[in-house]
Amino acid sequence: MAVNNRGNIRRRLTVLLASAAVCVNGMYAAPAHAQVSPSPLTPAVADDARMLLRANELVYNQDVQRVTATGGVQIYYNRYRMVAQRVEYDQQSGRVTAVGNIELIEPDGNRIYADELDVTDDFGQGFLNSLRVETTDNTRLAAESAERLPGDLMVLHNGVYTACLPCAEKPGRAPLWQVKAQRVIQNGKAQTIRLENARFELFGMPIGFLPFLVVPDQTVERKSGFLFPTMSLDDNLGFGLTVPYYHVFSPHMDATLSPTYYTGQGLLLQGEIRNRFETGQHTFRFAGIDQRNPDSFTAGSSDANADTRLMAASEARFEINPRWTFGWDVMIQSDNNFSKTYSLDSVNDDVFRNEVYLTGLGERNHFDMRAFYFDIQDTAEEKTAERRQAVVYPSLDYRYIAPEPVAGGELSITTNLTNLSRREEDFTLEGNSDRYHGLDGSYSRFTTEAEWKRTFTTSNGLLLTPLLAARGDALRHNFDTPSIGTNYSYTGLEDSGGYGRYMLTAGLEARYPFLLSTETSSHIIEPIAQLYVRPDEPMAGGLPNEDAQSFVFDATTLFDRDKFSGFDRIEGGTRANLGLRYTGSFDNGVGLRAVFGQSYHLAGQNSFATDDLVNAGANSGLESDVSDYVGMAGIDLPQGFYLSAGGRFDEKTFEVQRTDAEFGYTTARVSGSLVYTQIEAQPEYGSSSDTDLLQSSTSFRLNENWSVSGSAVWDLNDQGVIRRGVGLTYADECTIFTLSYTDEPAGATNANDWSIGARVTFRTLGDIDLGSALN
Repeated sequence: MAVNNRGNIRRRLTVLLASAAVCVNGMYAAPAHAQVSPSPLTPAVADDARMLLRANELVYNQDVQRVTATGGVQIYYNRYRMVAQRVEYDQQSGRVTAVGNIELIEPDGNRIYADELDVTDDFGQGFLNSLRVETTDNTRLAAESAERLPGDLMVLHNGVYTACLPCAEKPGRAPLWQVKAQRVIQNGKAQTIRLENARFELFGMPIGFLPFLVVPDQTVERKSGFLFPTMSLDDNLGFGLTVPYYHVFSPHMDATLSPTYYTGQGLLLQGEIRNRFETGQHTFRFAGIDQRNPDSFTAGSSDANADTRLMAASEARFEINPRWTFGWDVMIQSDNNFSKTYSLDSVNDDVFRNEVYLTGLGERNHFDMRAFYFDIQDTAEEKTAERRQAVVYPSLDYRYIAPEPVAGGELSITTNLTNLSRREEDFTLEGNSDRYHGLDGSYSRFTTEAEWKRTFTTSNGLLLTPLLAARGDALRHNFDTPSIGTNYSYTGLEDSGGYGRYMLTAGLEARYPFLLSTETSSHIIEPIAQLYVRPDEPMAGGLPNEDAQSFVFDATTLFDRDKFSGFDRIEGGTRANLGLRYTGSFDNGVGLRAVFGQSYHLAGQNSFATDDLVNAGANSGLESDVSDYVGMAGIDLPQGFYLSAGGRFDEKTFEVQRTDAEFGYTTARVSGSLVYTQIEAQPEYGSSSDTDLLQSSTSFRLNENWSVSGSAVWDLNDQGVIRRGVGLTYADECTIFTLSYTDEPAGATNANDWSIGARVTFRTLGDIDLGSALN
């Protein structure tokens, strides 16, 4: 073989490898709405790239200018690998052919199989016979033949596409789903793939047919086009069909328009416009409908009294710099239940929280400022529940920890600013007690607290942690004294105006952990004692309580310095907390943990025995000088089981006041949990009867693909089911199917007492949703 022909042969064989890739690369495309990073059809050839060729025989016929490699041909060039029985290049016709069990492995791992390949050396024309493609993401494409035509066109004849793996036991069986097309045409210039006479088959049976379908090829990051339709069913709305359309405006802006036609209410127009910027992103959502039959809704409800219904929402997040973030999430609608009734995307929660925020995170500090407006979505015509919600403008939290020790200890500063108003008094009668969750008017409070603590370790292992804290509050309110009430009317609220208060704390914590070890286990027992000396809480119960209404005394809060949940109340007086903490581990994988203790009010006024607008400390177990006992214990087993239980027990009779118990398990086939909650009657807190709830959730895997799950909540006192649901799921490498059923009592925010939902996901194609909600 002449030396000057070697470069020619290398170039022609390179054409062979790349041509096969080009012929099929465009055939496994993404859906129109997918965002796929563009990639070149062939990798760039390195200047020093070398071709390796192995064959039983290599012949160059100079008379007819033909190069032939036969017998187990193996070619490696520019990260392509190919094997074939025979490879031939005809210099006169300019054609490269390969025959016999052709397998081409592309640089990205995709595998292309064919019986015969014939292409021109300029990529202009060519064909493949018995084509089969396997990609690295387990998608598969097959065709009787493929040809490349002038004008950068590729045509596959009788193509089949699927993302399902073949059955290992019966490879000839049809996959779970596949798409068959008479012709698949790739237009390289338009960057599209057109499927002609396409039909979708499920379990080998055709269930859908399209005369044609056009999707972008794999070189397109985003392309305008229709997305998969979705369906819904509702007794008030009727059957709904949504046909989304995706449109690209620019590399940084796109939109989805999702018109839905409801047989009961007419045309709902819903859309979403998305923008990306260098430092963040913004999404604008809108929706509107002119209801055709509002009388189908419950008479007198906000749904029935609305004809034209509109919604607009904006959501944004911007990274100002690596530490600071600014954003918002706001929504406005024509009535208070439009978004929830029509399940509008991202704005259909029972309570939609409008907020604007600015956050900062440093190595030793954290800043968070937010403004809130709560949109209550219910069926009431009047927005009473919404007017009772606080409008917060703003709330600020800041925490700083000194980078260097101060007097050998840690110094931290905590700051909170709250500024809010309410348009209507939030009053409820619960049991035999009136509770004022909020009053109409405005309220502002600024709080700063500095805390210093340091831990000393004695020679015998005793850990001593002294603590000093100083807090100051400045606040103003113009709330009026509550005037509504039946059995209880709170008169202890200070008059409107400005107030100041402070709290000084000196504390000492002593811990003495000691280790007990055996040949098969280790145990840590840690007695803990705390003492906090403080003055009485200034104006206890006389100031508004907006953020310290939720209060539970249990083992998790036993050793908290201030057991109130927020800043509006301050724990005052001298208090001691005593308890024992235990942790054990065994060589067989069993783990044990437990906490038990009690709290003692030693001097001064007991803040938990002082009334306020919501009776925050009533029936808490801390309202007496000697608190109830609290404890928690748990065990973890290596087989995937765990059991934990916590309780509060009367300090005199040891009668159970509250119980929380949970049993969970996770095995290869079964997982779930069983949770029991028991709370004794708390008449001063608005609960006149005992509460006993049992919650269960279980998931059972029937086999490799099928699983069933269920959940339920029982009220053991009323001997009734509050909520229950069951779900069935099928999942494999290409398909996910879910079917669910739930029911619960209808209420002011829930017009339906049971619902059914279904969803099918075909990998690489899209989702089909079907849901219903029927009375």
